[in-house]
Amino acid sequence: MEKAPEKQSIDRRVVIEMLQRHDVTPTQQRVEIAQMLFARPQHLSADQLLAQVNSESNHVSKATVYNTLNLFARKGLVREVIVDPSRVFYDSNTSQHHHFFNVDTGELTDVPLPTLSMEQLPSLPQGTVAAGVDVIIRLRSAD
Repeated sequence: MEKAPEKQSIDRRVVIEMLQRHDVTPTQQRVEIAQMLFARPQHLSADQLLAQVNSESNHVSKATVYNTLNLFARKGLVREVIVDPSRVFYDSNTSQHHHFFNVDTGELTDVPLPTLSMEQLPSLPQGTVAAGVDVIIRLRSAD
């Protein structure tokens, strides 16, 4: 089961300025979603964010949350972390880092830096460049 995130938010003016700097029109619903998402470094699924936003504000539809998260990802505001074909988390920390995913609890956490290093990548196919490296270490209870 996924852990319920703590409820926090950041100042509306700060969010509006951040969205505008990334060429995102700050609609009321986008601002509400961003206030929850960027309150602290966190990993949220769309469903977790939907529940959190709707517990504190007017009704925001599931489609709006998904569309907003996809827009934020395209604009570089969040990082999509795909843990399996049916589970995507949105990471408010867009810096290059890696993750632990607990398959028993559904929790995604950051690997402490610099405990994992990638000294050398394999040769890339001709005509390509590396866009990033994502490492997800899957964990389960030792019991």
